[in-house]
Amino acid sequence: MGSRTAYRTCPLCEALCGLELTLDDAGAVTGVRGDRNDPLSKGFICPKGATLGRLDGDPDRLDAPLVRGDGGHGTAGWDEAFAAAGAGLRGVVERYGADAVGVYLGNPGAHSIAGPLYSGAIVKALGTRNVYSASTADQMPKHVSSGYMFGDPLAVPVPDLDRTGHLLMLGANPLESNGSLCSAPDFPGRLKAIRARGGKVVVVDPRRTRTAGLADEHVFIRPGTDAYLLAALVHTLFAEELATAGGHLAGRVHGLDDLRALVVEFTPERVEPVTGIPAHRVRRMARELAAAETAAVYGRLGTCTQAYGTLNSWLVDVLNVLTGNLDRPGGAMFPRAAHVPVYRRKRPFTTGRWRSRVRGLPEVNGELPVATLAEEILTPGEGQIKALITIAGNPVLSTPNGPRLDEALDGLEFMVSVDPYLNETTRHADVVLPPPRPAQTPHYDVALLAFTVRDYVRYSSPAVPLPEGRPAESEILARLAVLASGLDGDPAGLDEMIITSTLRKAVTMPGSPVEGREPDELRKMLENGGRTGTTEQRLDMMLRLGPYGDGFGTDPSGLTLARLRAEHPHGLDLGALKPRLDEVLCTASGHIELCPPAFAADADRLRAALDRGDGRAPGEMLLIGRRHLRSNNSWLHNVPELVRGSNTCTLQLNPADAARLGVGAGDPVRVVSRTGAIEAVAEPTDTIMAGVVSLPHGWGHDRPGTRTAVAARHAGVSANAVTDEQEIDPLSGTAVLNGVPVTLEAVGRP
Repeated sequence: MGSRTAYRTCPLCEALCGLELTLDDAGAVTGVRGDRNDPLSKGFICPKGATLGRLDGDPDRLDAPLVRGDGGHGTAGWDEAFAAAGAGLRGVVERYGADAVGVYLGNPGAHSIAGPLYSGAIVKALGTRNVYSASTADQMPKHVSSGYMFGDPLAVPVPDLDRTGHLLMLGANPLESNGSLCSAPDFPGRLKAIRARGGKVVVVDPRRTRTAGLADEHVFIRPGTDAYLLAALVHTLFAEELATAGGHLAGRVHGLDDLRALVVEFTPERVEPVTGIPAHRVRRMARELAAAETAAVYGRLGTCTQAYGTLNSWLVDVLNVLTGNLDRPGGAMFPRAAHVPVYRRKRPFTTGRWRSRVRGLPEVNGELPVATLAEEILTPGEGQIKALITIAGNPVLSTPNGPRLDEALDGLEFMVSVDPYLNETTRHADVVLPPPRPAQTPHYDVALLAFTVRDYVRYSSPAVPLPEGRPAESEILARLAVLASGLDGDPAGLDEMIITSTLRKAVTMPGSPVEGREPDELRKMLENGGRTGTTEQRLDMMLRLGPYGDGFGTDPSGLTLARLRAEHPHGLDLGALKPRLDEVLCTASGHIELCPPAFAADADRLRAALDRGDGRAPGEMLLIGRRHLRSNNSWLHNVPELVRGSNTCTLQLNPADAARLGVGAGDPVRVVSRTGAIEAVAEPTDTIMAGVVSLPHGWGHDRPGTRTAVAARHAGVSANAVTDEQEIDPLSGTAVLNGVPVTLEAVGRP
């Protein structure tokens, strides 16, 4: 049997590593290695990427739609499944109105072309305001922070890892997560390079993670108190006259005096009892940050999914501004994605354009908090969600108080899921529409290329053709959008409408490379002799209109999809990050808003809690999550190689706490919170602070009606059975998944 080689971007995390696939004559992936010619990853590969072939060929992966009947889920044809989906959705809308249909967008959808390009069309076609996503269990605070500070919620500063001399990381463990909102293949190598060139890496985390072990300095911090540390660092910069907003930022900053007044009370001495970090250490950290020739502050998931998530995200970039490191080489910079035009119309950011029905929580970035989804389904009344579409997600395991959401999904009138597995969430669906295998799917990171540590672009053609009659992922989502609109037409018509609309706007916008031209002429240039589908034509249009594009023929050396595919199959390095604040900034004032009123108001909540110390009741512990190198939320637990070794669902706790409870390694422990209780296996370790316990995210594969055999044999327990859907960061609606109050009980003790 022969073999051949294909190249693609790994779709399993945000690192964007290039892969070299070996395939047999039948199209099965028989080998995976790092693509040494990829200019960003240079051959780096992690255990997740190395098992892409096993994921691609997983026998539990659905290859045909499922429709639920009286006897459970049965295989159906595509036309039958789409007909059932259309009838079910139309029926709910006709009976109850558009807002009776909710949409949930999961994490894997961001790692594709189809998810970002078509999910919005489904929401728009439905006309519903009940939109939820993994963002409000993850990074939404960063979008809110960027929206208010810079005017654009997608303008997220990324640490310039390859040129910085000092990196301060909070709530991030990239040696195991591979990085997030900072796409950087071989994150370990990049951190080692900082140290090798005489720089310093500082990690702030309640656990001594693998990342902390590589750093020059690890600072333990009590979970949920990062905002106090960050405010004390800002206070110190002002108090010791180390803050600067001059140089390239002169005249670009608004609210400096308001910020100075806001942090007056947050001295290192006052926050020490809360954070557990000595005041002298905080002052030294601030001085070293200010003294570094180049520096970047980077905060991630651990700082976002806590009670002060947005304040954390804001203060991280306040530090980047005050040390003069925003938008400069070696600091925190704004990547320039090849498919995002710089001329686009920008509107000042706002939130709260509508509110959730039950709790009245504000919309943020077009979404409502996923922590409200269960109550919106369970609470009767006008506007109650009666049907749900889930796309590439497993919210039963990944959102707070998962058991309540599990109960809610069981009571829906209708549910459609786009997912390759029958998992803990999709088992409730009436129709399951599985996307093709990764090897059969084209790849372009529409979402993630905006967060790379170097400007970079790559398109991967399908390594294996689709079988006859098998719709692509883009066609599945486009057809759902058409059905959601109440029609049953050709899904290619959706792409045509979007292409036509985009070109008509582009020719009228000042600064556009096609300003003043005829849309019909431009449309014909995308035809490419009929050799590409409409999804690829949309991508070609985006690249041509982008900052490196050919402007539809005006720059012969510029990017097109055809040129990217033919001349750069391993990807194209577009250079180191470049200062571009003028392109990004779109606040109403035209300045960086250093102290937005909404953030200043929320700081009162932080100040009010300052005198309460750690605020814990006797015997109360704080639960945090953790990541594993061989895991990505809940969606890789059905690959045998990825549920071995250290990738196990254990409860880590400090040996002193274990001794107090009388438990040892392997003993069962009951974890109890307001929302419920679970039993987990104890793993005492001195890598975690006393008073803190840790469970990994995404486990709990013990429910009936699923078809993931490997995951079921390694079920673990869901940490989100004890997280609390009532606890959110009020500015972003993000769930509090770190710093959750719990108590522990030794199982079997009298």
